[in-house]
This record gives sequence, structure tokens and C-alpha cells, in this order.
Amino acid sequence: MRPAADDPDMTDDCVFCAIVAGDIPARTVYETDEVLAFLDANPLARGHTLVIPKGHAQHVGDLDPERSRALFDAVSTLTPRVQAAVNADAATVGINDGEAAGQEVPHVHVHLIPRFEGDGGGPIHAVAGDAPTLSEDELDGIAAAIAE
Repeated sequence: MRPAADDPDMTDDCVFCAIVAGDIPARTVYETDEVLAFLDANPLARGHTLVIPKGHAQHVGDLDPERSRALFDAVSTLTPRVQAAVNADAATVGINDGEAAGQEVPHVHVHLIPRFEGDGGGPIHAVAGDAPTLSEDELDGIAAAIAE
């Protein structure tokens, strides 16, 4: 199911594209024609899994609807499997979309991080730092801009 090395949807300088091509080994846990999932090489918890589209896309907004659907279908399927495999109490599902958000590999990837009672980790709200104070007008303006 791996794409050919000359696949136009892959790039030569992307570590995840190299994993998809089979040039770099990974502990694959799930694979379809569109998606690959494997254990993170630098896990934050036992069972930390990455889910990626096989075709190269740097940002979530770069995914076409079919790839997006395949990626998030895989996330939905795998999250409970990952939790069960390591007897986790919960999971944090996250995407760092862009360098400023902490994205280290410029290829869309979803982190499935098993969580355990008392593991010392925080909620996803903790990743953004200090929360902004926004007026009602600012909130209305942001909502309008997103809805456009």
C-alpha cells in the first residue's frame, strides 16, 4: 500500500514521506491507502501514536476533503485502540499546525497521546500560555471573520 518513491504527493526532504515510502522504519500500527499510523519515536507516553496522511500536506488546511476525512476517520478508529493497548484512562488528541504552534515535522500529523490519572500532564488549554482577555466586540469580530 505504500506509494511509489516518485509519487508527486510526497517530498524528498520530509521524514514522514520517507516513512511512508519505507525508506525509514517505523512501528506501523495502522495503514490504509490514504493514511499511515505509527508509534512516535520520541513518545510523550506509552502508546503515543502519530496518524498522518500518506500524501504530503504541511497544514490541515492543505488537505483535500477526501484526505481530511480519511485522516480523521483513522483518528476516530485508533484513539480507543491506543487507549486500550496501554490501559490508559483517557487520551489527548492534538495537532500542531505550523511552526509557531510547535509543529516540528512540516507534514500534517495527529498525536494520539494516552493519558493516565496523575500523569502530570495538563489539559490542552495549557499549551497556549496565558489566555487573552477579549471584549464582546472582539469576540464578535473574530467569529464573523471565521464564518466568512
